[in-house]
Amino acid sequence: MPDENTTHFGYQTVPTEAKSGKVRAVFDSVAHKYDVMNDLMSFGIHRLWKRFAMALTGARAGQTVLDLASGTGDLADRLAGLVGPQGCVLMSDINASMLNQGRDRMINKGHAANLRYVQINAEQLPLPDDCVDLITIGFGLRNVTDKERALADMYRVLKPGGRVLVLEFSKPHSRSLAKLYDFYSFTALPRLGRVIAKDADSYQYLAESIRMHPDQATLRGMMEDAGFERCDVHNLSGGIVAIHRGFKL
Repeated sequence: MPDENTTHFGYQTVPTEAKSGKVRAVFDSVAHKYDVMNDLMSFGIHRLWKRFAMALTGARAGQTVLDLASGTGDLADRLAGLVGPQGCVLMSDINASMLNQGRDRMINKGHAANLRYVQINAEQLPLPDDCVDLITIGFGLRNVTDKERALADMYRVLKPGGRVLVLEFSKPHSRSLAKLYDFYSFTALPRLGRVIAKDADSYQYLAESIRMHPDQATLRGMMEDAGFERCDVHNLSGGIVAIHRGFKL
């Protein structure tokens, strides 16, 4: 079990200071096949999850949005269209390989005018207080070492009246669905990773990190502890994925 000096890396217990490097190595390995694997792993349903998330952001023209753990930019792509040329999306990731993939993709899509790119750690946001209208993080919070610290820093940089939206894998409600999901996660995912990305271990970590992530009620409580109000949870695909939303009033 982890203590004050250790944390989870999937099912492993590792020194706290070592986790970010291990996570970075995972995404360095899979960055080149990340989008292909997302489509294969979710049968394309991740696109519907992200579309629903965008409907909950309330993003408007002219706003400033911080997209954490942007990866290859699925959310940033949609957000850039919502805030328009007068707005700005800060596309960020702790991993340089992922951020480079995302930047190239966004430039190819013609989003250069209202996108900015920054490599940052979600636990230590290099931004002033009360400076962004919206914060999004899609499938990235489970990889953060100190989630409480990250949520507190998100609250700090968010403007009063702003909101945070966390799109993440969560816990299925149905026991039968949970069993089926476990079977798929621990058999099919590593095999797909071995064949497509030439890396089974990274997708084994993916499955384990999902199981170690807080469930819906726990994460909602963590957001409230960080200061967010009117927190709500929207379960998708039977709870396989959940969208947590909180407001800074």
